[in-house]
Amino acid sequence: MRRRLGKQGLEVSAIGLGCLGMSQSYGTPDDQESIATIHRAVSLGVTLFDTAEAYGPFKNEELLGRALKGKRDQVVIATKFGWRFQDGQMAGRDSRPEHVKEVAERSLRRLGTDRIDLFYQHRVDPQVPIEETVGAMGDLVEQGKVRFLGLSEAGVANIRRAHATHPITALQSEYSLWERNLEPEIIPLIRELGIGLVPYCPLGRGFLAGSAKRAEEYPPTDWRWGDPRFQGENFDTNMRAASVVRELAAQKGATAAQIALAWLLHKGEDIVPIPGTKRRSYLEENVRAADVTLSSTEMERLDASLAPDAVAGPRYNDRLKVFIDR
Repeated sequence: MRRRLGKQGLEVSAIGLGCLGMSQSYGTPDDQESIATIHRAVSLGVTLFDTAEAYGPFKNEELLGRALKGKRDQVVIATKFGWRFQDGQMAGRDSRPEHVKEVAERSLRRLGTDRIDLFYQHRVDPQVPIEETVGAMGDLVEQGKVRFLGLSEAGVANIRRAHATHPITALQSEYSLWERNLEPEIIPLIRELGIGLVPYCPLGRGFLAGSAKRAEEYPPTDWRWGDPRFQGENFDTNMRAASVVRELAAQKGATAAQIALAWLLHKGEDIVPIPGTKRRSYLEENVRAADVTLSSTEMERLDASLAPDAVAGPRYNDRLKVFIDR
C-alpha cells in the first residue's frame, strides 16, 4: 500500500520507519539488530526511512547509510537539519542558509548517497526568517542534492510563509490518537496547501501500545525518564485513558499498536506515520496495521475516549517545549 505526500510527486509506503531509537533516547543501541530491522523493513515493502543529523548525533545517519548500501534505489530517505553542536551535544538552533547547505553535504556523506529524498527543517529557527532557510533548501533541490522539502513542528504562520517560498511536501509533527494538538488549525491548513503529514511518536511513546512503564523504571539516559506524562499521577491517568485502545484490540484480534496506527491511517490518505523501533518483531507488528480496518463507530469510540482533555501532563518538559513553533 502506497501513499502520496504533498503534490510534488513523492510516493511512499503507508507506514514508514522512524530510526531515532536505534541510536539514542530509548534504551541501549544494538546496531546489529537495528540493521537487521532496516533490512526486514525493505523486504516488507517499507520505503520511508526517517533519520536526522541530531540523532546520535550523527550516528543514526551513518547507521542508516550502512544498512541501505545496495538498497538505495528501493527507498526514500528523510533527514533533518537545524541545530548547531558543541562537544557532541545540541547547543541551539541554526537554520542560516549557509549552514543548511553545509549540513546537507555532511548528511549526504554520512548516508552514503548522492541525494536526500526529503529534507526537513527540524525545528523553526526564530533568528532566521523562514524564507531565507527555505530559499536555501530550494537551492539544494535545483542542484539535485535534495528532492522534496519538509518542516517539523512548524506553526501556521511559518508553514504558510515557507510554502509560499518553495512547495513544502510534508510536515513532520507529533500526532496520534494520544496527541491531537494539530487538529484545530494545522491539519486544516496543510490540507488546504496540499502538504502531507508524517506523524512521529504515533504510539504515544508506548502508552498506546500498552508497553509504557513509570518514569522511574527507565534509566536517566532514556527519554521517558524525564517525560511528564510518565511521572506520578499523570502515568496512572494516562494508562487508564489508553485502556480503550487495548480493549478494542482484544475485541478485534489485533495489538494495541496496530489499532493506534490504523486510527491514523483512517484519518486520511495524506497521513504516513513513522513508528520507531529497533526490533524486527515490533516492525512486523506495526506494518500489519495497514491491514486493520476500523468502522466509523470504532473510530468515533476511539476519538471520544481519547479526546485531548483525557491525557495528563504536557507532551514536552519546559526545556524542550520552547522549540515547538506554536
